[in-house]
Amino acid sequence: MPLGITLKDTDSTEKPSQKKSLFPLFGHKEASASELLYQKGIATIRDLIAPPAIKLTPNTMQIGEVLSRTYFVITYPRYLSTNWFSPIINIDFSMDIALFVHPIDTAEILKNLRKSSTQVQSQIHIEAEGGKVRDPVLETALEDIEGLRDRLQQGTEKFFRFGLYMTIYGNDEKDLNQRCQAVEAILEAQLVYTKPAVMRMDQGFAATRPLANDTLDVANNLNTEPLSTTFPFVSSDLSSNEGILYGINRHNNSLVLFDRFKMENANMVVFAKSGAGKSYTVKLEVLRAMMFGASVIIIDPENEYKHLCEAVGGTFLKMSLNSDIHLNPFDLPKKIDDEDSVGVFRNTIANLIGLLHLMLGSVTPEEDSIIDRAIREAYAIRDITETSDFSLLTPSSFPTMSDLYAVLQNMEGAESLAARLERYTEGIFGGFLNKQTNVETENQLVVFNIRDLEEELRPIAMYIILQFIWNEIRSRLKKRIVVVDEAWVMMQHEDAAAFLFGIAKRCRKYYTGLTTITQDIGDFATSRYGKPIITNSSMQFLLRQSPSSIDLVAETFYLTDHEKFLLLESNVGEGIFFAGSKHAAIKVIASYSEDQIITSDPRQLLEIEQAKQDFDSGK
Repeated sequence: MPLGITLKDTDSTEKPSQKKSLFPLFGHKEASASELLYQKGIATIRDLIAPPAIKLTPNTMQIGEVLSRTYFVITYPRYLSTNWFSPIINIDFSMDIALFVHPIDTAEILKNLRKSSTQVQSQIHIEAEGGKVRDPVLETALEDIEGLRDRLQQGTEKFFRFGLYMTIYGNDEKDLNQRCQAVEAILEAQLVYTKPAVMRMDQGFAATRPLANDTLDVANNLNTEPLSTTFPFVSSDLSSNEGILYGINRHNNSLVLFDRFKMENANMVVFAKSGAGKSYTVKLEVLRAMMFGASVIIIDPENEYKHLCEAVGGTFLKMSLNSDIHLNPFDLPKKIDDEDSVGVFRNTIANLIGLLHLMLGSVTPEEDSIIDRAIREAYAIRDITETSDFSLLTPSSFPTMSDLYAVLQNMEGAESLAARLERYTEGIFGGFLNKQTNVETENQLVVFNIRDLEEELRPIAMYIILQFIWNEIRSRLKKRIVVVDEAWVMMQHEDAAAFLFGIAKRCRKYYTGLTTITQDIGDFATSRYGKPIITNSSMQFLLRQSPSSIDLVAETFYLTDHEKFLLLESNVGEGIFFAGSKHAAIKVIASYSEDQIITSDPRQLLEIEQAKQDFDSGK
């Protein structure tokens, strides 16, 4: 039964003997008159909550400066789907909704249904005797009546009078009409029709107050099954009941559990503004995935994964111009079970051409042909061809950029290319990618840190690292997660974006999931490879967004207005989690131990470092 709230004037319930005199020095009559005048000047609770004025018209009710209009539902369709009322509940403007459920005695309903069944059957027989064709309306009505009689008799259904009222508010007549039309359109699209409470706006307004008074008393007869669909607090359970915990469903506090490797593909994209908790969320997933045996490789542009790497005993590779860590882009995968060597060799050359586009800037079609021929000659110098057995090759077997530079110097028409490539071999960037690979990735967690690289080299470094990771993925099949943080850096360059998309599209068959993280949805969406990467990801994570990008996010992920406001108002670690065709609001929650490992808060990291120093010094 609905709960009501009743406000009473507490002064009127006191006995005269309990009243405290405000003027004890005056006589009895004078004191009573003075107290009466004083009480009239005191504002009661009713005075405080009451509007300054109310104006009634046949179609509206004005409360102070706000206009309102009350609607009631007059008819429902034959079938109602679960959660059909949710769009009204989640609409992005103010309104009050009241649902009144009045139980009806089952015996009385059964008597009426028996009478109705007799009337319908009689009408069917009369029309049949008259030679008329069957009437589907009568037959459907009879089927519904008999079905309902059976369920009521068996006790699986009950019968109710159900009233649904909505009071909509607007700043003026135009605003109110627009909002009313929006509500009517949503409901009529589902064949639910409403009417305004004309000449009864005050009763409609009172019916939608939290007082449990059905003053409007306009109801429809519904049995249990359709009535249950109007329950407004329906939320889907977003969980596969296996895998790792991603967070708590904010709709119903259920657990969001998923195994990304059991889905169509294991890819995931994460979009959020700076400071919204995207790296925290991904680190938490990485930590939990490692507990289930997954290997993880991370490209870290901002040194955010160092603490996690040290805590779990991972390999932290810091790449810079003076670093001892080197990756050779000319490396070939060691083992290729389901691919022919010719295809792999040509694919590697195509990737190298894409890398050289990043390094050299604009390249003409003629120069592209020269680069293709030069790369093949650089491999030939080391006796590597399309038909070579790649499994016999060692890191020292492959050519380097210096070999390509030497080939270009001796090729006709390649003078400009050689001059531009010189800075990466003999010039300022000479030690960065001009040496054989000396990196091992046997550890369960490997982090490539590129924070100390110049901005110009970052997209090049991310490309080379991804190419190295791709060779590792193809060489040995195992459960892996590859994390590319600040992916917008690559999306700014056509060749780098195309390479990232190629990995997203093909990594599924190598038991690998690609996690793409970015805070700049603009660069991602404007790239012609951005949307395909999103659509090729079975899981998407949207955390708090900035007002400047929310419209683009809403357009990309087809968000409702309610979901847009949810992303704008979310706290750190809160957002919307998409898994396949389902999605729900989520809150990422870590245990205390996990939080100490994955935190990115500088203040918290300083406290952890201080505690560690105190422990080492024996304090």
